[in-house]
Amino acid sequence: MIPEIAAMLDQEGGTTTLTGPGEVIVYSKVQSSWEPVRKLPFSLDPNQGLAQLRLKMGELVAFFGDCRIFVTKAASGAIFFELEKVRCTVWEISGRPEEFLEQVWKEEEQDSVPQSGTVDIPVPVEIAPGKYYLSIKEIQGKRPEVSSKQVLQKFIKTGVYQQLEVICDHIPPWIALESTCCGFTMQSERLEPDEVKLVLTKNSAESSGSA
Repeated sequence: MIPEIAAMLDQEGGTTTLTGPGEVIVYSKVQSSWEPVRKLPFSLDPNQGLAQLRLKMGELVAFFGDCRIFVTKAASGAIFFELEKVRCTVWEISGRPEEFLEQVWKEEEQDSVPQSGTVDIPVPVEIAPGKYYLSIKEIQGKRPEVSSKQVLQKFIKTGVYQQLEVICDHIPPWIALESTCCGFTMQSERLEPDEVKLVLTKNSAESSGSA
């Protein structure tokens, strides 16, 4: 498979949302560098309704071709689910392609490798009713066979917690979008130059069911 990643960029070359206006660029890895191979001017009008959104998203997926990794600054629920239907991985990142393409590809490669039963993957620990804690500092950059997605994504999607505290040396670029889609807010606090605390808290409407 040819390594390809698509990104929605504004006129300054940084990531933006699909409402744009901007340009979707598909990058392909050529030896050790990422090169743009096709471009599509793109923008969504959120006032045109769901049918038009689906039509435009269909055009976007056709433009992707075999590419199934997409980076945007932010993605709404409807946009996210249209991409998820075609098994397109969505990353929510603020920045320029040269800053994130290689990191995204490395994490995607790690996630695609089947894990044997002998791999020791850390799991969140319940420290109080509904409150969980996990440190992933020990795997970030030190254990290439285990990615932050493999450790956290399944647990985040279960939503069987009120709060999750994660200690890391950098914020995983996929986690903000994942937590939002699962009904959580995320706050971050830098504790040390190489240590960040993330706190995912279930939205009050989600937790009470009556708000």
